[in-house]
Order: sequence, then C-alpha cells, then structure tokens
Amino acid sequence: MQLFVNVPVKDLDRSKEFFTALGFTIFGMAEGMASVVINQETQVMLLTEPVFASYIDKPVADATAGTEAILVLGMENPEQVDALVDKALAAGATPAGVKQEDGVRYQRGFADLDGHHWEALCLVQPSS
Repeated sequence: MQLFVNVPVKDLDRSKEFFTALGFTIFGMAEGMASVVINQETQVMLLTEPVFASYIDKPVADATAGTEAILVLGMENPEQVDALVDKALAAGATPAGVKQEDGVRYQRGFADLDGHHWEALCLVQPSS
C-alpha cells in the first residue's frame, strides 16, 4: 500500500525548489502538480490551489491561519532531525511546534512556504 498526501500550494515552482533544497526528489506529474518523493511508499503531492480545489467541495484551508494536519517524517537519529529542520529554515521555512527531547523522542518542526506544519522525529532507542 502507498500513501499520497495532497497539500495545496500557492507557487508550485517555489515549493518544488524548497523541497529540492531539503534533499527530496521531485517527480513531475500533470500540469499544476508535482510529487515530493519521501520513499517508495510515500509521496507528498504539491497541488496548486486551483488544482487542489478541483478535488474538493469545501474551501481550500489557509495553512498559515490554522493547522489541519501535522506531517511527520521519521528519521534515524537526532542529527538527521537537526539537519533536515536546519535545511528547511535556511530555505525559507519558519519554526513550528515545540521541540521535544524527552529521552523517548527527539523532534523539531517547521512550517513550509505555504504554512503546512512538518515535524522531523527520531524515536530514541532505549539503552539495554
């Protein structure tokens, strides 16, 4: 089974540049959409707001005004968490959420260029 998460974006080219700066591969789809490849089973589909609106019967939410979802990327270690979030911030993201470091998890977040809330998470393995 695969998972495709769809998010609306204001400027597709700018969003593609942002996620490329984070190290993700972008797969071009049809006009007005592109796919951020997380892994073989998971992709985040970037759809321009008009294309996104064509699939729904409610207004497109403004991610800068409210949070509908938190997109969490599982990382292998805290260094990868920091590297991804630092890249995102350098590429124009803003900090989001509250850093979690409680011995069970290490987690930091950012809001992408359209305000979507992302978290990078590493579950800390208990010491034996």
